[in-house]
Amino acid sequence: MAAAVARGGVAALLRSSLLTSCNFLIHENPCVRTGVLWKQPPSRTFFSDRKKLHTAPVGHAFRLRPFHVLVATGGGYAGYRKYEDYRLEQLEKRGIEVPVKLASEWEVALYKSVPTRLLSRAWGRLNQVELPTWLRKPVYSLYIWTFGVNMKEAAVEDLHHYRNLSEFFRRKLKPQARPVCCLHSVISPSDGKILNFGQVKNCEVEQVKGVTYSLESFLGPRISTEELHFSQAPPGNSFQQQLVTKEGNELYHCVIYLAPGDYHCFHSPTDWRVSHRRHFPGSLMSVNPGVARWIKELFCHNERVVLTGDWKHGFFSLTAVGATNVGSIRIYFDQDLHTNSPSYSKGSYNDFSFISNNNKEGIPMRKGEHLGEFNLGSTIVLIFEAPKDFKFHLKAGQKIRFGEALGSL
Repeated sequence: MAAAVARGGVAALLRSSLLTSCNFLIHENPCVRTGVLWKQPPSRTFFSDRKKLHTAPVGHAFRLRPFHVLVATGGGYAGYRKYEDYRLEQLEKRGIEVPVKLASEWEVALYKSVPTRLLSRAWGRLNQVELPTWLRKPVYSLYIWTFGVNMKEAAVEDLHHYRNLSEFFRRKLKPQARPVCCLHSVISPSDGKILNFGQVKNCEVEQVKGVTYSLESFLGPRISTEELHFSQAPPGNSFQQQLVTKEGNELYHCVIYLAPGDYHCFHSPTDWRVSHRRHFPGSLMSVNPGVARWIKELFCHNERVVLTGDWKHGFFSLTAVGATNVGSIRIYFDQDLHTNSPSYSKGSYNDFSFISNNNKEGIPMRKGEHLGEFNLGSTIVLIFEAPKDFKFHLKAGQKIRFGEALGSL
């Protein structure tokens, strides 16, 4: 019996030794680990005091979740749309008229499923990272080459001066680079491309030819006349008629698209007083001309900051529209404005009045004065009241620079 017990003890010792050796081979020898994983992924075991903590097998650690599918399909579709935009742009350059083809509801929903707000916040943080001095010139030179930036106009041409991408995007221009036109009443507030302009008709504004958005959805409910420096508008049935304050005047609009290579600051387009700011949180879809031709009411979907007030002919507004990677919209005199917040209520907006007991005039702005900036490129929309003989000096699709004439009486 003693011999049987001895044999049993020896067998148990051999089994323990064999298991220890196998465990050593699996966890310590890369070659053996690779061979074992090919057959069956081992689970990992960690020891905490006398307790064993088991993790999932290595081969099953990644699980395909609906979020991953949503991001992959949405991102792939956005890439396809980028290709379509490029193709349409080439057709336009050849003088071939491109027919309008609006996106369906499911296409808009799919595009909005891409986490553009999150990506824009990540891009904003990346812009703040200080680049090593030796890396600045290669990085900025690549951007300049890609988007055709004219650094000869920059106040500081030395690329090593800009510590990060944000400083480079917000570079100032030489004073003589953008002379302000004094002969015309309204100038371009920024560099960019004219997407559309003209009279507002039937409470609809054209973002590009043939594609419109609602004036009321874009600006939001009318602001009380106590905040504006003109008399109550004549009674009217439409939102458009409520904005026109003087008999014989019309409502006009102009849409300017800022490309990534353009100067990113924007200025006051005329002499006026800003009395109110309305901030609409929203999506951050691309606002390039191809997407503007594809998605109806694109500017109403996107985050935007609406500045309203008055000029010598009545109502005047300037709206800065956000876009992908352009969640940050800055207004120099408005320190309370914070755009691209992590969470927001769909359809909500925030109002702020610059009229107070201590300030009855609002914020006076002179033509050409610095007003705000984007982090990359985006869109400026002007909507204003003027007499019927107001004329634009523009044509759709033309390039324009800050300080050049938009129109006059």
